[in-house]
Amino acid sequence: MSKKHILQPYVITSMILLIAGVLSIGVGSVFISPRTVIDVIFSAMRGEVSTLDPNGVYLQIITDLRIPHAVLLILAGAALAASGSAYQGLFRNPLADPYLIGVSSGAGLGAVAAMMVRWPYTTMGLMIIPAAAFAGGILTVLIVAQLARVGKTVPTTNLILAGVAASAFASALTSALMINSTGELRRALVWMMGGSTQTGWGPVFGILPYMVVGLSGLVIIGHPLNVLQFGDEQAQQLGIRVQRVRWYTIALATLSTAAAVAYTGIIGFLGLVVPHIVRLIWGGDYRRLIPVSMLGGAGLLLFMDVIARSVIAPQEVPVGIVTALLGGPFFLWVLKRSKSQNYW
Repeated sequence: MSKKHILQPYVITSMILLIAGVLSIGVGSVFISPRTVIDVIFSAMRGEVSTLDPNGVYLQIITDLRIPHAVLLILAGAALAASGSAYQGLFRNPLADPYLIGVSSGAGLGAVAAMMVRWPYTTMGLMIIPAAAFAGGILTVLIVAQLARVGKTVPTTNLILAGVAASAFASALTSALMINSTGELRRALVWMMGGSTQTGWGPVFGILPYMVVGLSGLVIIGHPLNVLQFGDEQAQQLGIRVQRVRWYTIALATLSTAAAVAYTGIIGFLGLVVPHIVRLIWGGDYRRLIPVSMLGGAGLLLFMDVIARSVIAPQEVPVGIVTALLGGPFFLWVLKRSKSQNYW
């Protein structure tokens, strides 16, 4: 395989991410054209004042609000897409997705439980919420996997049913906590629908350590996931410690999902859509599938956020609603296609 062919998916998805980033920074209650966004950013990097922003108003909006928001979505999109890829490889199931198997709802329950305690708005205080979300997510994925497993396989129907049941239970508990809370209910509801209500760099710094561990680990684990596709016995013969790989994959994917859910809310179907598109275009090698899905997931979530902020501007629609409108029909298509033995 030529070097050009190897780099192609990374170049294409990086270009998509760059374009989506510029649009995301520009779109909002105050529209900033792409040309102005680029000029202001490059002028600031050179220590100069942009001729298109002599008063520095755009610079303050971009650096204090828009860039932190975009970075948070980039991390969340990368985490959800990478986690979806890892879950699909682990369960050898095309419908394994953090949202569909209930991990997002379980992580949401853990995050809301932590939000009920008034932690200080510091980096350490903000890091507690992803930790609680991880606890909720890891418990949910273990329960779902145990309920859905038949022998050494996890049938699609069982996985979906167990995920729906776990998600409904976690969502019910989350709703009960929200109703009994003394905080602002509307803000919590927006978060539940996939809307980030916090601004600034605090949330980014709060989830960054979890993302570094989770995403870097998922990238490294690509080769063992490739071998697992041949079955547990064959993988063991090839020197793969199957149980250790399973636990690592579950822990890393759930950690990444939990960190994303903690501050961006429950965003569905991204972990289903992106890995499938990447797999159909560039193949199913997890050493490439996971990092390319990270780039593609980050770019797609930014585009979805631009749509969410534009459709009824100046009001914003929670981005989770937009991803659900995209992912629902895609899920039905994948469900139909997965019946073919040649698909997976």
